[in-house]
Amino acid sequence: MNLLPAITVSTTDRDRLFAVLDNFKGDSDQIDYLYDELARANIVDENDIPEGVVTLGSRARFRNDATGKEHERVLTLPGETQTVSDAISILTPAGAALLGLKTGDDIQWPHEGHFLHLRLLNVTR
Repeated sequence: MNLLPAITVSTTDRDRLFAVLDNFKGDSDQIDYLYDELARANIVDENDIPEGVVTLGSRARFRNDATGKEHERVLTLPGETQTVSDAISILTPAGAALLGLKTGDDIQWPHEGHFLHLRLLNVTR
């Protein structure tokens, strides 16, 4: 399992995320991890995002390899979680880990002294 697979993020999502992160009040490792992810991401125009890549608004089906449980959620900004059915905020560990992954990728994401082990099974937009 690769610790950090390559990720692709659209310019639109990058700009929306920076607006949220730059205005975040408080101290959070999650915020630092997201800044790091954006710094290492392959940034492309929204029209050039390949099929099967998780973007804001994507419905992602993924498995937590530690528990074997599968989940299907829509990746959203924090203010959108109450208006989207089955939403997962980009500011949660699993939501942050999913950003930019492509179908079949797996990732180990730091969370409270251990790692989440997630595998992306499917993405729809």
